[in-house]
Amino acid sequence: MSLMSKLLSLAVITTLSLSAASDEDDVKSYIKNYMVKNDQVTVTSVDIIDKKALDDAKGWDIYFVNIHANVKKSPTIFDKVTVPETVFVNGNISAPTLINMETGEDYRKTMKPELKADVYDAKHLIAGNKDAKHKLVIFTDPQCPFCKTKVPEIYKAVKANPDTFALYYYHLPLLRIHPVSDIISRVMLIEQAKGQNDKVIEMYGLEINPREVNATKVLGILNKKYNLDIKEKDIDTQEIQKELLFDKDIATKSMVSGTPTLYIDGKWDPSRNKYKKLAKNKSTADDSKKEETSKKDDKKK
Repeated sequence: MSLMSKLLSLAVITTLSLSAASDEDDVKSYIKNYMVKNDQVTVTSVDIIDKKALDDAKGWDIYFVNIHANVKKSPTIFDKVTVPETVFVNGNISAPTLINMETGEDYRKTMKPELKADVYDAKHLIAGNKDAKHKLVIFTDPQCPFCKTKVPEIYKAVKANPDTFALYYYHLPLLRIHPVSDIISRVMLIEQAKGQNDKVIEMYGLEINPREVNATKVLGILNKKYNLDIKEKDIDTQEIQKELLFDKDIATKSMVSGTPTLYIDGKWDPSRNKYKKLAKNKSTADDSKKEETSKKDDKKK
């Protein structure tokens, strides 16, 4: 069950607070004052991440939002949380989801906001050239079973086509499922800072108990397998913690909750395979160029 499901209760459909021509302030007010039905939760603010009009659902807009709230744990203790949510709006009507009755497409599951320009920073560029034609962004967990095959595959394709792709890498260890990923991600950050990106990707091949949390034991395995010399004090620094929190914050703002999540030129690719076509197109274009050059050389002879 998601954090949203646990904390917030959504009306199936409502007309409580939206004006006939809804704007962003109307949507924020609706979410803050009417959407949350849990007495233990107080919404403090709402950020609208992105807004899109649905082409095949006339009149409907989709709002991607981050809801900031205080959750009451005891009479005097509150947790501050940020929860991503999707809201569909048509005039003065709001709905938590929208389904195309002809195709069965659930727009809540198939749409995400486009990435902002600030994700493309030098610190997160792990492969390819920053001026490459296409920018890939991946959010990943080193112990996620699908990540263990998909991330090395994408990395290899980017290194083979550095002028076609730039790959930006964000850590999103799913600690409830793979708590060991916290330690591995910290080690990865140390190696990234050294420019040892190949070694970072090698760590996707690590076989270890995903629930292992003994740092001494995990570091012993990593140091031996990858010829490292990393100590507990090296991974337990404010800088490492800051980097992990930054990546998590970007994931939250981008409404990313699972791994691996891949974006191509700012747009979510749920198939995680569209980059292959772009690489193939580049290869075909190169072959055509070589053939044309060869023909010109033959004519000169």
